[in-house]
Amino acid sequence: MLEENMPPMRQPLRWLWLSLAVIVLDLATKYAASAMLGYAQPVEVLPFFNLTLLHNTGAAFSFLASHPGWQRWFFALVAIGASVGLTIWLRRLKADETLLAGSLALIIGGALGNLYDRLVHGYVVDFLSFHVAGWYYPAFNVADIAITLGAAGLIWESLFGEKRRRSQRQS
Repeated sequence: MLEENMPPMRQPLRWLWLSLAVIVLDLATKYAASAMLGYAQPVEVLPFFNLTLLHNTGAAFSFLASHPGWQRWFFALVAIGASVGLTIWLRRLKADETLLAGSLALIIGGALGNLYDRLVHGYVVDFLSFHVAGWYYPAFNVADIAITLGAAGLIWESLFGEKRRRSQRQS
């Protein structure tokens, strides 16, 4: 198969700078939100968007948030395991897998940004809140955005990446 002949990516771990940028931006915005917002007191920015400081002891959509505390360590272990696994994957990428590299780096940065919160605070700081007609999407943060964008990149890559790379190699 053609993909086996593709050389490995040169310095794939350089993509971890993107992870670091996500972590810094995430922690800075969480710090600002925690310093400037009152807990659970929405500040309207747009008719459909508020800044609302919330603490999430669970995972996405407050999954397992009502449990007595074990989930903090469970989600911390998941974040560490995922970050290690994704970094190993990143090291093995081929030279033409740049979207995949960026996607993995975004997920690693987001996972580590939220991991910091879990370990230091015992919860994840969320503050971005979208709503429409009385329906509120669960609040989230910059780390969650990075994870979502990274996951979208992985899905895109799994659906279209190999076809795109194959056509590029043939031209």
